[in-house]
Amino acid sequence: MRLTLALFLTPVVLWLGLLIVLPHLDLLIMSFRMDPAFGDEGWSLENYHQFFAEPIYWLTFVRTAGYSVLVTLLTFLVSLPVAFYVTKVVARNTSRFLLTMLLLPFWVSELVRVYGWMILLRESGVLNHWLMALGITGAPVEMLYNDATMIMGLVYTSMLFMVVPLVSVLESLDDSLIEAACDLGAGPWTIMRTIVVPHCMPGIVSGGIVVFMLTLGNYLTPNLMGGKNSLWFTEQIYNQFIASFNWNQGAAFGFLLLALSSCIIWLGLRLTGQKLSRVVQ
Repeated sequence: MRLTLALFLTPVVLWLGLLIVLPHLDLLIMSFRMDPAFGDEGWSLENYHQFFAEPIYWLTFVRTAGYSVLVTLLTFLVSLPVAFYVTKVVARNTSRFLLTMLLLPFWVSELVRVYGWMILLRESGVLNHWLMALGITGAPVEMLYNDATMIMGLVYTSMLFMVVPLVSVLESLDDSLIEAACDLGAGPWTIMRTIVVPHCMPGIVSGGIVVFMLTLGNYLTPNLMGGKNSLWFTEQIYNQFIASFNWNQGAAFGFLLLALSSCIIWLGLRLTGQKLSRVVQ
């Protein structure tokens, strides 16, 4: 029995240790050391001090956090009606078909999906073509490379990770509770607020954590759809590692982003009264 358990656990422990724990420990040590090209190599907090000394760094940091929370909220507002419709309104066979349709776009890479939006929204794209063909606009409208388009792209790329947990918890909601509320005169908003949302809270928090972390660490969508003025903190990390070859500074920025995500997730759990052990089940 113990040998069987060890055989099953060994690959997991090796995977976690070699690919997650050890690299993160190495980066953590690196973040407290100076790059020889920028000064004497030794233990120092200069990499973290540099973050607060340069306004572009911490302003981008705050901006990224704010937009990540906004994207998580918008994703929830879009996903909850979709999940409710799929699980409680349509028939079971139709529900399976709709879930498959939701999964289909995610069978291709994020790069392909983002470029699909770019083809649709660019000045020579499909949408502008039809707007001019119908006489709605006389010239192409620039729809890309702004914060609104970036947020839309982030919501689109992360929506599935909110829908799936919501569908999972809504399937366990007894339909008789909704029927009883309707018989007693409750309106749709009252039912949603007093029955559906409280029941879905574990799924909401679970999906919110995944969407927030994916959005916070996203590099591709903000870079391609946001343009040069839509700065994202992952781009700062990329520039330190790849453009400047300053791995020590990049490691510090990475751990600052990790600390931010951990703090916001902890705050979200406290505000919603959920426990992490229940959310991740």
